[in-house]
Amino acid sequence: MRRMLFMIVEADDDNEPLSRLYDWAMLFLIVLSMVPIAVKSTDGIYGIIETVCTVAFAIDYILRLLTADLKLNRGKLSFLLYPFTPMAIFDILAILPTILALSSTLRILKIFRLLRALRVFRVFKVIRYSRSIELILHVFRKQRESLLVVGGLAVGYILVSALVVISVEPDTFHTYFDAVYWAAISLTTVGYGDIYAVSTAGKVITIISSFFGIAIVALPAGIVTAGYLDALNHLKENETPSDHKEDTTCQN
Repeated sequence: MRRMLFMIVEADDDNEPLSRLYDWAMLFLIVLSMVPIAVKSTDGIYGIIETVCTVAFAIDYILRLLTADLKLNRGKLSFLLYPFTPMAIFDILAILPTILALSSTLRILKIFRLLRALRVFRVFKVIRYSRSIELILHVFRKQRESLLVVGGLAVGYILVSALVVISVEPDTFHTYFDAVYWAAISLTTVGYGDIYAVSTAGKVITIISSFFGIAIVALPAGIVTAGYLDALNHLKENETPSDHKEDTTCQN
């Protein structure tokens, strides 16, 4: 019985129609559970949606806990380890706000329900059949050091420029977070206009930040593009000998 439940809630097999149906149902409930959040209401029909989705997520969590040993293969220890796995933590965080009477401080935890979609998106099986997606993932893994360096450079510049601008204009930027927010939108050249420097020195800093931002934003795109082209060329080089051999065999 437990193995059958495990095959339904965890199996990644095209030959398991119940598992695919379960995945689609959970994906629908995940999307549906976002409706009360979007309309900012839990009254009437939205309250019913909230309750139904929460109960369904709780049942799903219990079923996964009951079959934890089949997933983790650690014997009885699996039942103790499973609640501390990342997806199990996301699951319980998504359920808590409703259980705890929808406390306003906990409503943000409902966003974790979106992370549940990562579990059931296997129903699409896109990565398995798409060579392009596999190549892109390979590029990100291969170029992760370069991307981390660029990301670290951007974060460092944001923090430093925030310190500079809050020192130059303490009356405009009341908190360090305001300065960090300004630095982030300036670096990405978004510029919402809700907070901005008014002094000459502050405007000069903004100009420098915007120009620096253009370079920062362009770097990851260039790194990923170059890595993707290299991966494509490497793939073609590996395929060419075998393709040529097949053509030769056919001619013989």
